[in-house]
Amino acid sequence: MTRLGRCRSAALVGVRGTLVDIDAHIGGMPGFSLVGLPDASLHEARDRVRAAVLSSREDWPLQKITVSLSPASLPKRGSHFDLGVAVAVLTAAEEVPAPAVEGAILLGELALDGRLRAVRGVLPAVLAAAQAGLTKAVVPEPNAQEARLVPGVRVFGARSLRQVLAFLRGVPVPDEEPDEVVAEPPRPAPGDDAVDLADIAGQHDAKAALEIAAAGHHHLLLDGPPGAGKTMLARRLPTVLPDLSTDESLEVTAIHSVAGVLAPDRPLIVRPPFADPHHTSSPAAVVGGGSRVIRPGAASLAHRGVLFMDEAPEFSPRVLDSLRQPLESGELVLARAEATAVFPARFLLVLAQNPCACGNHGSTLRDCTCSPDAVRRYGQRLSGPVRDRVDVRVRVEAPSLADIDAAVDAAESGAVVAQRVALARERQERRLKDTPWRSNGELPGWYLRRELRLPADVSAPAYAELRRGSVTVRGADRIVRLAWTVGDLAGHDRPTRDDVVSAVDLRLGKVA
Repeated sequence: MTRLGRCRSAALVGVRGTLVDIDAHIGGMPGFSLVGLPDASLHEARDRVRAAVLSSREDWPLQKITVSLSPASLPKRGSHFDLGVAVAVLTAAEEVPAPAVEGAILLGELALDGRLRAVRGVLPAVLAAAQAGLTKAVVPEPNAQEARLVPGVRVFGARSLRQVLAFLRGVPVPDEEPDEVVAEPPRPAPGDDAVDLADIAGQHDAKAALEIAAAGHHHLLLDGPPGAGKTMLARRLPTVLPDLSTDESLEVTAIHSVAGVLAPDRPLIVRPPFADPHHTSSPAAVVGGGSRVIRPGAASLAHRGVLFMDEAPEFSPRVLDSLRQPLESGELVLARAEATAVFPARFLLVLAQNPCACGNHGSTLRDCTCSPDAVRRYGQRLSGPVRDRVDVRVRVEAPSLADIDAAVDAAESGAVVAQRVALARERQERRLKDTPWRSNGELPGWYLRRELRLPADVSAPAYAELRRGSVTVRGADRIVRLAWTVGDLAGHDRPTRDDVVSAVDLRLGKVA
């Protein structure tokens, strides 16, 4: 007699979950086969599942077991299918009632002793289940808080296969000791909640540029000698950005879940993230990638937050140029032979650079040891197309002793700046409420010229720079975007000519 069992799990493609049916068939000579484009880690599930079932004091069917994962054309990767495979086999063996697994998604890696290990990507998997009408989720206990972020889904967090089987059978769930061998996933590099813009002495023009960048989502280039405060400014940028909306929080949390950097004690990310890859990072580390399993990179981990690239000229040109797509479209499309993954990547880019390799070019206090050719070559490491996508450029000079003394009592707090940024963002959201955009920095040129057209005398400074060749057409559009943000911070209904002049100075780096 042949027997069948079925349950549901999910496969991850990029940051999106796709439901997978796990069908188990029992009948014939003893054996175990797994079909449906499984990868190596999933092939190993055969041994893990059998050992976990036996360790849980359950009977293992002594017949041919065939487990099929469908849709068969979708590559299946990861150990999170273990729990679904085990339950499907036991359902086929009539050890688990079939109605108990209906409407449920099962996720979790099994240890040989039957304990459940935490897995990546639980949030997007449960979101896919909820969209398909499933109402229950069985996940490892460390992932339970993450799964509970999805409304309308009843979540059971289990420590072992024994607890899962008891839950499905409707009997009392046995106690299990917490698994002490599971290490906490690595944490991302968020902005430090303790830092404040008031910590920075002087730098009034740089702080003003930072506020404008935050208010309108404008990319920023900080140019100055070592120790001037460029990194301090960049790390405080997330502190003046508004909190993420509910939809944005779920979107950002899903990315961090897939990357495996979501902390169990903070299952929902509510503040804009901050990512600062080292200048030796590879393109895959920054934009994401992988030959088989495509993982998000720093650009996607900074989605709805800040991507800071310190010592930007030291990055590989391939890394810098790979950012051109997300800077324009807000997403990364990574194509591989077996799959194509789309990762959201709408970040606020902050580049920091020294004036030359030794950092002293233009200094009145230290001698520069670089030749004129070396200074020129250093300045050209950032390609023209990348520079053209940066809206605000500001020179950051080291603060004087007077600035340091004055900052003790007179420095403006980040909370005050954040309030002004929030008010400017509210003005933009009201103005753009019927559009797919939320901030001035996202507006395409055609929309600015058609729907938000400025009088010729107001926009004249921007197009004067275009005629001089100082900026490209894209650069002129970015000046107009900046002017709208300057006007929003000043409380103007529409930018004035002075706002456009200020935007030109910010674009061309004429601010100190």
